[in-house]
Amino acid sequence: MAISSVRRNFLWWGLAALLILSAWIWWSGRTRPAVAAAAPRAAPVLVHTATVAERDMPIRIQGLGAVQAWASVTVRARIDGQLESVGFREGEVVQQGQLIAQLDDRVQKAQLAQAVAQRVRDQAQLDNAREDLKRYVELARHGAIDRKTLDAQRAQVAVLHATIQSDEAQAQAARVQLDYTRITAPLTGRTGALRVDPGNLVRATDADGLVLINQVDPIAVSFTVPDKAFAQVRDAVRAAAHGTAQNPAGSAAAPGMGSGSAAKGAAAPDPKGATVLDRPIPGLAVEVYDRGGSERLGQGALVLLDNQIDAASGTLRLKARLDNPDQALWPGQTVDVRLILGDRANALVVPESAVQRGAQGLYVYVVGPDDAVRAQTVRTLVAQDGLAVVAEGLSAGERVVVDGQYKLRPGLKVAEMEAAGQTRPDGQAEPDGQAAPDEKAAPGNAS
Repeated sequence: MAISSVRRNFLWWGLAALLILSAWIWWSGRTRPAVAAAAPRAAPVLVHTATVAERDMPIRIQGLGAVQAWASVTVRARIDGQLESVGFREGEVVQQGQLIAQLDDRVQKAQLAQAVAQRVRDQAQLDNAREDLKRYVELARHGAIDRKTLDAQRAQVAVLHATIQSDEAQAQAARVQLDYTRITAPLTGRTGALRVDPGNLVRATDADGLVLINQVDPIAVSFTVPDKAFAQVRDAVRAAAHGTAQNPAGSAAAPGMGSGSAAKGAAAPDPKGATVLDRPIPGLAVEVYDRGGSERLGQGALVLLDNQIDAASGTLRLKARLDNPDQALWPGQTVDVRLILGDRANALVVPESAVQRGAQGLYVYVVGPDDAVRAQTVRTLVAQDGLAVVAEGLSAGERVVVDGQYKLRPGLKVAEMEAAGQTRPDGQAEPDGQAAPDEKAAPGNAS
């Protein structure tokens, strides 16, 4: 009887547990879809975007150059003598014709005085001989002297006249020697270190001379470009010489010239075979930047296309002339050079950071109307000033991702990184007060 009661209680408790378990399973199955439906959707990836812009881009060739003085003269004495004084300070600018050195001139003054005195003496003899000739002519007319005496007097006058001419040449030579004691600057330029101190004896054969003068305004930049660019440079020179700028995309506008611009000129053949431009050509501008930097030091124009390609280095040498009033360029300085050959009109450009490299080549992430991204393969022509010129794959007005690509994959949604304090795609916070780039800003404004 007791056993039967225990079994009955166990069955009741088991039935109750089974009902509770069934109710829990039923409730769990009913609420799970609701919980899943209530789960939040994935947040969009924060990125920077820019719009594909259409603009004219200059056609440039990069080169490595060296700054040279436009003219360089080593000033030497033309006669031997003692250096008495110097008329400049080392490193200062001297003007053409300025007295920069004075030699002892006492010997030259004495030689000039001697030559002048000799001429005066011979002139007196000539004047006397001419008076005698007049008297001999009158005497010969009356038959008082023979013809031979008259001819001898005429010869004497001619000899003395030639002597006067010789004396004048001697005096002129003495004046030249005296002028050589005053050494003047042959050009306007900056002096270097003085190589001979006053009091020393200088000679015309001294190799070092007195001082080196470099003309630094204007100044020259000699640079090289790869030999494969020869045809492009040659065509641009010919086009500029005929008054038309090179423009393969069809634009007739040539880039503006800066302080180095000049009137239109034509190419003139050099006796040695090089193509020398008699004056800078508008349209073939040259920009000079500090080595490895972005600061523009000057702008000028091409003036020389060398007559041969260096076979050893595979480069073509060019030369530009630049105004240098602020002395930003200095002889011997190494600089980066950009030769501007013309304009590429209506080029499609994007920020260079938008272009990524993958296994299939170059691509960009394009943002669709629904803010979803897709990977688009592109072909670029050149990258310059932080912009990439796109030849294929994009259209003007499309939005591309320029920052934050490492978190993206095709199909993901993106959102523009907005204002200060917003977290950037790289996980760092934007600095306060510095807004992220406007997604509507054209790439041209970024440069």
